[in-house]
Amino acid sequence: MLNVLIVDDEPPAHDVMLHHLAAQGDLAVVGQCYNAAEALTALQTLPVDLMLLDIRMPGFGGLDLLRGLKSPPLTIIASAHRDHALDGFELDVVDYLLKPVSAARFTAALEKVRRRIAEDLESAGDDIILKVDRAMRRFPLRDITCFQAQGNFVRVWTGADEATLATATLRSLEEMLPPGSFTRVHKSFIVNRQRVSEQHPSSLVLDTAMKVPIGKSFRGKVPIFD
Repeated sequence: MLNVLIVDDEPPAHDVMLHHLAAQGDLAVVGQCYNAAEALTALQTLPVDLMLLDIRMPGFGGLDLLRGLKSPPLTIIASAHRDHALDGFELDVVDYLLKPVSAARFTAALEKVRRRIAEDLESAGDDIILKVDRAMRRFPLRDITCFQAQGNFVRVWTGADEATLATATLRSLEEMLPPGSFTRVHKSFIVNRQRVSEQHPSSLVLDTAMKVPIGKSFRGKVPIFD
């Protein structure tokens, strides 16, 4: 599931984007902002994978927002003005849509987003890249013992007392992680199968001695030791 932030000063533009997004099963709107200042705050507090961004807004514009972000999310620009397209692509936006945005053109832009994500995952190999604070950080999968949900964030456990809070959800991680190596065992936990030392009817013990519960709906479906 990709988390989407809409940034546009015109409410009708939000309505169009929401209509197009409703037809996509793998996208969830986590925020709607009406100027770049609101977007800056949202990007610091919400798990955003994709930003739908207008350019000309009161105060500072969308391009100024992108230039000021150290690690911007994937971005699709939707603008009524074509004269900023080159600037957008120089900032590595995924696509540049001209308003009014048709459903077909919007769907094509989303396919570019999905291809970009797939390419990033393939290049990452045995690592996973997650947003920590305002930076993107690479985590070797072999070092991760488990992921623990915490609201719109996850704790990435790499030791008995070592955890990093990253901007992600367990649902999005399930789509990113290799299923043969990581398993969802609880509504709040995904574990690294290679780091499990003991399995009990209602819990797992990791090689760091951390105890992880097995949710009732997962019992009987979690054969760690095949």
